[in-house]
Amino acid sequence: MVRGYFDKFPNTIFYFRRIRRYYILYTLDWQPDDPEVTKEDRDQMQVLINEALGREKEYRKRKSRSI
Repeated sequence: MVRGYFDKFPNTIFYFRRIRRYYILYTLDWQPDDPEVTKEDRDQMQVLINEALGREKEYRKRKSRSI
């Protein structure tokens, strides 16, 4: 499991789990001081984490993509 921190949510910790060859947002410790996490935020975080971990190609080729 990988922990992620994002500027838009400075008080929230995001946990990503590896599925096959890429990472998805699994759970988070959301704090009320931070804004609500939207689907667009979640998608952007998953792209950023996979880019940072060298898994962007696998993430973009996943079967569940909605593009």
